[in-house]
Amino acid sequence: MKEGGLTLVEVLVTMTIVVLLASIAMPLSKVSTKRTHEIQLRQQLRIIRGAIDLFKMEWNRDGNVLLGPVCLKNKLVCKEVSGPYGYPKSLDMLLGVNLTGEEATVRGTTVRRYLRVMPVDPLTGKSDWLLRCYKDRPKPTSWCGEDVYDVMTQSEATALDGTKYQDW
Repeated sequence: MKEGGLTLVEVLVTMTIVVLLASIAMPLSKVSTKRTHEIQLRQQLRIIRGAIDLFKMEWNRDGNVLLGPVCLKNKLVCKEVSGPYGYPKSLDMLLGVNLTGEEATVRGTTVRRYLRVMPVDPLTGKSDWLLRCYKDRPKPTSWCGEDVYDVMTQSEATALDGTKYQDW
């Protein structure tokens, strides 16, 4: 009479197969998560840099010479919100600039926004971006405090392609 059940060999073979499959799946899930964070980081950098570029076009100036169309219409605010090269003085300027010119008085548009909220760095989980001024070297050790020309992640980790995230 034969009893139902599994032999010890069958259980060991099944467990070996399960362990092998799990050891293959774990590294793939870690790479997949890292790749997702890298894609999100590139998107957030693109959003912030696009907002900085739009701000520069509208509030452009060269020292005391006002060049940008919004800067010319809002002369009183221009030097308060833009640095000497027309870039925003801080990232907060991208969240909203109070206008004083004809747009504010005639149209009723009192605030100009370039971002609704500050994007979060997916690698650090915070909105604590490293800032770079227009006159800084490509890899600055500290921010000069005059304007925001570029942003970088605070993470010093290395990407899947071997580059540093701060070089993106």
